Amino acid sequence: MTAPAPQGTPKQQTISSPDGLGTEQPFISHLVELRDRLIRMLIAILLVFLVLFPFANDLYTFVAEPIRAQLPVGSQMIATQVASPFLTPFKLALVVAVFVAMPYLLYQFWAFVAPGLYTHEKRLALPLVASSIVLFYLGMLFAYYAVFPLVFGFFSAVTPEGIAQMPDIEFYLAFVLKLFFAFGIAFEIPIATILLVAIGATTPAALRRKRPYVIVGVFVAGMLLTPPDVISQTLLALPMWLLFEAGIFFSRFVKPRLDDDEGGAAEVSDDDVGPSGPAAPAAATQPPTLIGSEIDGGDRNEPGRYRPMTDEEMEAELDAIEAEEFEALAPKPAPTSAPSATDDSAQVALIETLIRKANQLRASGQLAHAKQLLYRVLEEGNADQRAVARNILVDLDR
Repeated sequence: MTAPAPQGTPKQQTISSPDGLGTEQPFISHLVELRDRLIRMLIAILLVFLVLFPFANDLYTFVAEPIRAQLPVGSQMIATQVASPFLTPFKLALVVAVFVAMPYLLYQFWAFVAPGLYTHEKRLALPLVASSIVLFYLGMLFAYYAVFPLVFGFFSAVTPEGIAQMPDIEFYLAFVLKLFFAFGIAFEIPIATILLVAIGATTPAALRRKRPYVIVGVFVAGMLLTPPDVISQTLLALPMWLLFEAGIFFSRFVKPRLDDDEGGAAEVSDDDVGPSGPAAPAAATQPPTLIGSEIDGGDRNEPGRYRPMTDEEMEAELDAIEAEEFEALAPKPAPTSAPSATDDSAQVALIETLIRKANQLRASGQLAHAKQLLYRVLEEGNADQRAVARNILVDLDR
């Protein structure tokens, strides 16, 4: 039986089935589980399709209602291919089966990746997955009830005189599926915005500064994803822009902002307040850089908050530590030349400080600097301190 993953390190992914709960699985077991979940997803789609297939013609009639309502009197839809009357409703029933089974499909995907996530990642992922499904369905409903009537009404109005408008059922299905996917994906913009802020790729303030470029971009996307008319382009671009604004608003609650709404001074945290009060105003205009012992207390993944120490910085910090130790524990002059107890205590305190510093450098990944301090402990420390240094060196060499 393998030991549980230590704190602070990513957990090994585990099989979520009851017989394998809590045990690390080899790579082949992950592949077997992925295969089983894919089979379950295919079976779910097949079962929903078998239920919907008898109503395939009714489904197509429902989907074609927006264009049929705009056709001139006496016009109707046609099938130009021999097998189109059968294959087109068949294809529609299969696509609808995938849409209907989407919550179960995403659940299978979630069950596969969830064992490898941290608790805070699970708390963030669950509402995002649920809201992404709802937003995708809302995008399709918006396209069907708001966009289709206007688009097909526009096409019917601009039909040249003397031209009979009789759309082909296969081409119509491909057209509406394209719009369904375009609006469904467009309604996922808030989820994408929140994820970008959550992983630290950007901030709400940075997104607000890019608002003019986003407005231009959504209109370009509307032009590429919709038919060549201004109505459908605008009906896609405006919701995308509003959803982008909604994503900025909700992303403020996902991660604390580094600056104000207008890009002003950064917020002062508890770590920035010293014994004499808040930091100076000049220091508040940019995020402080943490080095040395402050690394473990900060967020290494936060932009602008962490960088490795240079050799000059490490030497300067070691000299400062030694100066502080000798100043605080400076021995009083002894009447004899024999070493006093204060000298020993000062030396012990200094070596203990070097050991702590070596552990901090090891935790931050600066192994070479940590080894230099440990070699000094081996030269100047007592028996117990040398034993600790040897144990740390052995651990570093593994």
